[in-house]
Amino acid sequence: MGLFKKFVSQTRKPEGILGKMMLGGMNSGHAKMADWGFSHLPDITPAKAVDLGCGGGRNAGELLKKYPKAHVTGVDYSALSVEKAKDYNKDMIAEGRCEIMQGDVSDLPLSAEAYDLATAFETIYFWPGLEKCFTQVAKVLKPGGYFMICNESDGTDPTSLKFEKIIDGMKNHTAKEIEEALKIAGFAEVKSEHHPSKPWLTVLARK
Repeated sequence: MGLFKKFVSQTRKPEGILGKMMLGGMNSGHAKMADWGFSHLPDITPAKAVDLGCGGGRNAGELLKKYPKAHVTGVDYSALSVEKAKDYNKDMIAEGRCEIMQGDVSDLPLSAEAYDLATAFETIYFWPGLEKCFTQVAKVLKPGGYFMICNESDGTDPTSLKFEKIIDGMKNHTAKEIEEALKIAGFAEVKSEHHPSKPWLTVLARK
């Protein structure tokens, strides 16, 4: 495996030195797209929110800022990401407002019907079966809870499709594919929004 492929493959599960390098750029590199995604959240005041595939922890931190009365949990498959996210949010963890844990989205280690909001930024490309994983998300959300997905790829842009061929286990999903999987998983209201000039995609679903 070439060095470039080894490096970009760290987006799936950051590990080792290359994983640390990847995580070092994730928070800043995805910030504009994530903030665009945040702008699509409804006017809610969640008591508990969870960021799935929390990576370097920046978006969990933004949830803490946006909802100053909420407790935010970050979950990631990568032990290295958990370490980075804990460091990024150490002050809020110390205050008891934040928890970061290692976990698999196909079998979430979270209480049922405990969360008002779940988010997933730049991560569902690597989830092992959308319907199965979305069902897990629905399980941990309260009735009426929201799930927001934000992707840099809408599943059709050439650049992302190129990376799909390079990174093992990566799948770029279209809005239609995501919407259909959400409905099968138990979400009643599903709405997608495309960025006007980029292939960015936000999908908001309500249980």
